[in-house]
Amino acid sequence: MITDFLVIGAGIAGASIASRLSEFGRVVLLEREERPGYHTTGRSAAFFTVNYGNQVIRSLTAASRQFFSNPPDGFTNHPLMSPRGILTIARADQFSEYEQNLAAARAVSDDIAEIGIDDAVQLFPTLRRDYVSLAHYEPGLYMDVDQIHGGYLRQMTAHGGTLVCDAEARSIEYVGGVWNVGTPAGVYEAPILINAAGAWADEIASLAGVDPVGLNPMRRTVIIFAGPAGVNLDKAPMVIDVEEKFYFKPEAGKILASPADETPSPPCDVQPDELDIAVTVERVELATNMVIGRIDHKWAGLRSFVADRTPVVGFDPGHEGFFWLVGQGGYGIMTSPAMAHAATALATKQSWPEDLAKNGVCPEKLSPLRPALLKRNEK
Repeated sequence: MITDFLVIGAGIAGASIASRLSEFGRVVLLEREERPGYHTTGRSAAFFTVNYGNQVIRSLTAASRQFFSNPPDGFTNHPLMSPRGILTIARADQFSEYEQNLAAARAVSDDIAEIGIDDAVQLFPTLRRDYVSLAHYEPGLYMDVDQIHGGYLRQMTAHGGTLVCDAEARSIEYVGGVWNVGTPAGVYEAPILINAAGAWADEIASLAGVDPVGLNPMRRTVIIFAGPAGVNLDKAPMVIDVEEKFYFKPEAGKILASPADETPSPPCDVQPDELDIAVTVERVELATNMVIGRIDHKWAGLRSFVADRTPVVGFDPGHEGFFWLVGQGGYGIMTSPAMAHAATALATKQSWPEDLAKNGVCPEKLSPLRPALLKRNEK
């Protein structure tokens, strides 16, 4: 099958750029699993805040807010975000880290408020007063991942794009100005190949004869357990340790928690590690009065970074038509509108979007040719 754009990977990155690119030509979106979003996208904690990640990530997040607040017609029939506060807490011995975190937060948001211990406990009643010494609060937003991911796919198909599942790339070659991708579902051809394969993106590159960008997939563990009896936490905020050693939040009548681990892992259908689960339980029980008995559900996902923890977006310098859209780390969903806008502008050689420029996002900061990736490009 011949098309204008081939996108490998139907997670949030692939779905979002496929949605955008479908306005410029024929798109085929290839997914190795039986359904899209099986790996990282389907395992996200789903929060929107500009107070997260490095400066490039924060700029991309800020540039994405308008899309989530006012999505295009036909994208969804439901709000993509709903209010959910974020409470950052610190022990007395974390004073220095707290001051740094507060300054960084206030640099990107006017909505950060320092609060006392009484107010912190009122917001999340199970917090231990002998643990929390410092806290600040911001009015964050919860993202509906299913609606966001599904909206991108609906937009793509509405514009004539095609999603093909069970279509793992088995062979990739560039012949006569066209990329040929062999899959169990058939052979697909296009002059532009978008590598949005998440943790598998370096493997896709190697299959295509392209040097990898040095992705490092990291495991993130999550557990869900019953909240304390007699305490209504439905409207309580997400609670984050100031050093990001753990976080927890209400989730459909229960509590979702994570040790915010980043354990190196090969690309795979990653599973939670029992030690990380034990660490999660210990950290939550130290910070709160909650006693975690039975764990109702547990899972893990992969967050993939390059050396400078900034996404890689752009054509590979040594291979015509091979386009990178990788390295979103744990920020892929909340930055997806801006990332897709940037990637589409570069892939179609359009002028750089004004909304990205206004938020401080420039193509050089995302480029495969940027200094942080220079050693890779000099090989």
